[in-house]
Amino acid sequence: MPELPEVEAARRAAQNIAAGRRIVEAHVADDPIVFEGVTPARFRRALVGRRVRAVRRHGKHLWLELDRRPWPCLHFGMTGGIHVSGPHRGGPTGRAVRLVSDGRVSRPDWPPRFTKLHLRFADGGELALADGRRLGRIRLRQDPPAEPPIGALGFDAWRALPTPARFHAMLRERNAPIKAVLLDQSFAAGIGNWIADEVLYQAGIAPKRRARTLSLAEARRLRSKIRAVIGRAVGAGSDSDRFPRWWLFHRRWGHRRGGPPATTVRGEHIRHETVGGRTTAWVPSAQR
Repeated sequence: MPELPEVEAARRAAQNIAAGRRIVEAHVADDPIVFEGVTPARFRRALVGRRVRAVRRHGKHLWLELDRRPWPCLHFGMTGGIHVSGPHRGGPTGRAVRLVSDGRVSRPDWPPRFTKLHLRFADGGELALADGRRLGRIRLRQDPPAEPPIGALGFDAWRALPTPARFHAMLRERNAPIKAVLLDQSFAAGIGNWIADEVLYQAGIAPKRRARTLSLAEARRLRSKIRAVIGRAVGAGSDSDRFPRWWLFHRRWGHRRGGPPATTVRGEHIRHETVGGRTTAWVPSAQR
């Protein structure tokens, strides 16, 4: 599932192709699951002729800020992603983003398979959201940050981290395992499974520790690692090949390839358990 860095990469790609441009066509799939019962005709009326002012993000959710409400809100689900084509202005790419063409090469596979929403702009640029598994959602909202589902989310885990003291106080209110707390989008929006495992490994905190037991020093360390890991992943355009080689990320599933038990680059044994309903990779010798 795309996590905050992938969605931020998608936001930047969408911003590059869409911001300041007028939507002249909107092709909307007749899919009441993805569009939650909103008809294609209603969606087209809300979009065609509107100018995109900006593309915003909170956690794993995106929305297009138009010059008239309502605004379309996008959530990728497990496998959805944004694709762009035409005279885009550069920007990072990532697993949630596919930069399809630079406007000079004709692509026979455009728009991509399983496209749910396909927008064409006045200057020829195009943006599509494809989702083969139909687990993503495309909604219309008058005020996305104030309405569900975005309005029910916690702080954005990259742009709006609480102060160290406030972060510690929030953890002390939670009795669940710290891994489960980090995955709870009503607590911190944007952290998914691999980010939670990575920051806990780097902070030296075991995933089953009760959140309320963390000391102020541990909470500060955890907060610092959330900022550092997400910031590094965003800076790499969500390209995992550019993540530091010592990160747990690169070794966390080594056991699945039929070889010896997974270890970190430092030779630490990686254990796999279910915590917070998710398979968790952690290092007992380094996390307490």
